[in-house]
Amino acid sequence: MMSKIISVGGGDVATVNIGGAGPLVFLGGPCAIESRDHALEMAGRIGAICKALDIPWIYKSCYDKDCRSSIGSFHGIGIDDGLEILAEVRVTQGVPVVCDFSDAEWAAQTASVVDFIQIPAYLCRQTHVLLAAGETGKPVHLKKGQFMSPWNMKNSVRKIESTGNQQILLTDRGTFFGYNMLVNDYRNFPIMAETGYPVCFDATHSVQLPTSMGNISGGQREFIPALVRAAAGCGINALFMEVHDNPDEALSDANTQLDIRYLENILAQAKATHEVRLSLLSQWGEDNVHVEC
Repeated sequence: MMSKIISVGGGDVATVNIGGAGPLVFLGGPCAIESRDHALEMAGRIGAICKALDIPWIYKSCYDKDCRSSIGSFHGIGIDDGLEILAEVRVTQGVPVVCDFSDAEWAAQTASVVDFIQIPAYLCRQTHVLLAAGETGKPVHLKKGQFMSPWNMKNSVRKIESTGNQQILLTDRGTFFGYNMLVNDYRNFPIMAETGYPVCFDATHSVQLPTSMGNISGGQREFIPALVRAAAGCGINALFMEVHDNPDEALSDANTQLDIRYLENILAQAKATHEVRLSLLSQWGEDNVHVEC
């Protein structure tokens, strides 16, 4: 079953369609907005790579990181300054932007700037947050909580749909496996796709080792390329990765962000795998690549 197609952006920025038999879409940028100059530089460099590969993309970075492990960690530059920077990225790059919010009261202000409004994984069941996102009328990027089964995500989807909003992207970012460990279950993608909505893989958060270093999260970014290839073969419509030019010195998620020097190769592999899958579906027909239980 081909997913619905959701449309992000348009007007003064590019329209990016996610889903159906369309191209693989990339969502990426630094985890947190660190400064205006850094955001603009990263947007320019990521944009150049995506243009060279002919990959539609959406810039991602956040103004508030409310789920940090430590009170001493960098929690962001704040909503006002952050949205001003994201607005400038939109104008200079001509691409849609996506940002999460963790307080229902921030939804309307966030949606006044961004093209795509994101629900953090830890909040994927929070009714007030889900309804606030849906009521903005903007497409909603809904991340599966690390504690959630893929089949129960339909309940979160229904909360958003209750607002009349049917523009939803569902993302997997790993599942808790004991303490300080995440694993990826690639059944998540076809199961979440049964909602009818497109699905996405968050590669960089999937290699996170939550709070494994006492007060911050570790990570195993060396596994990103292998996980991306596997996810692309399982039928994702979009790929999410946080990207930084100096990840070891990043103010947030230093142990999981992808160094931008590897971005082109990983995106090229993901795009090629995605296109092979679509070609096989076209050749064999979708009914011939599924089995009944």
